[in-house]
Amino acid sequence: SSRTMSLLSQLEKINLDSVLGEADNARYVTSKILHLVQSQEKTRKEMTSKGSTGIEVILSTLEVKPFNLCGYGYIASFHFIIGLRGGRRASVLVTKGGTQILLQLLLTASKDTPPNEELMVLVHTLLAKIGPKDKKIGIKARINGALNISLNLVKQNLQNHRLILPCLQVLRVYSTNSVNAVSLGKNGVVELMFKIIGPFSKKNTSLMNNLEIFDFFPDFLYKETNARRAVDRGYVQVLLTIYVDWHRHDSRHRYMLIRKGVLQCIKSVTNIKLGRKAFIDANGMKILYNTSQECLAVRTLDPLVNTSSLIMRKCFPKNRLPLPTIKSAFHFQLPVIPASGPVAQLYNLPPDVDDVVDESDDNDDAETESEIEIENDDDKDQHFKNDDIETDINKLKPRQELGRPIEELKMYEKFFPELSENFQECDLVSKEPKPFVPDANLSGPIVVPTAGEE
Repeated sequence: SSRTMSLLSQLEKINLDSVLGEADNARYVTSKILHLVQSQEKTRKEMTSKGSTGIEVILSTLEVKPFNLCGYGYIASFHFIIGLRGGRRASVLVTKGGTQILLQLLLTASKDTPPNEELMVLVHTLLAKIGPKDKKIGIKARINGALNISLNLVKQNLQNHRLILPCLQVLRVYSTNSVNAVSLGKNGVVELMFKIIGPFSKKNTSLMNNLEIFDFFPDFLYKETNARRAVDRGYVQVLLTIYVDWHRHDSRHRYMLIRKGVLQCIKSVTNIKLGRKAFIDANGMKILYNTSQECLAVRTLDPLVNTSSLIMRKCFPKNRLPLPTIKSAFHFQLPVIPASGPVAQLYNLPPDVDDVVDESDDNDDAETESEIEIENDDDKDQHFKNDDIETDINKLKPRQELGRPIEELKMYEKFFPELSENFQECDLVSKEPKPFVPDANLSGPIVVPTAGEE
């Protein structure tokens, strides 16, 4: 009976009608729905309430009818219905099949030359809102071909900040899938990243100040294959140079978020062994130490100091507990050294050899290949057995040994008779009843109670 339900019923009739003259009526109904959704919270709740068919009607319109000017109103309506952060209403749109329809709409709109910018911004912004609610969006985007559409839009519109930001938000959602992240890295996202992130320039600040830029790139470089690709191309040195450049020019500390974002990228790259080695070779320890010292006087720059400290601690060369080597003035004598084993090998190392081997990412290639081969295992529980964990309870119990022989402890038996006496031989615990024997010292007759007397 409400105005919204009346408009939705008219929209359903328009979907079933193939008359060309209904286009004007469709525009009218669409504008009315958009106005109600935009101005009234009651209408937004009604559209997403339990049992309402409002979302299905609009989605079916986008799916059945060829996209025209009415489609902008439908997508804009979804934006106002979902709100700024999504939440439960975004989940409603996902459960109704909205992700698949929007991806298909994106594929259809990309065939236009040039693609409609307004439509691309609307669809990508909406996908970025509902994407975190759809666990399968990465696979759906790759199957539909939408993955390359968003990437090509970024490559072709590097100066169009209004279009780049929603595209990067969507690529971040796509890259949560491991296969998508590897595919994006092979298609040049690493190189593209350093076309967006650059040295200090007032022209770049409007784009780089947006948190979405540095939400995507650190997460993308967190993947081992992408981090290795960045290291192989010498981008660790580039990141350090960019950070120092922004540090020198940002004398008023207006661009602290940009500097922190560059540090987050360095932190992601140094998660692998090659990245840590490249960081040390590029004199990164000295660079971050000096810049951190200059930031200590300003309290608002504590996030930069904390992130720099984490990177330096992670990349600092590691050494074991000092053993008899030239590296330490202390000598720790182990009680028992087996003839063969890791400890014996450690003792036989030359003094100038580092006794810690970093094997954190020696099997990156094998892991990446396995991720590509079994991409559909995201929904399955994977149980890994650790052979290094001891499961025998008897072996885990510490052995308690006496400080003295048992013969020396027998002298204390008289102080603790309860530890040595055998109480089973006593009458108190004997199962047979003890016969009654009258005491001779008692005087007077002995009265035995009869039955019934207490």
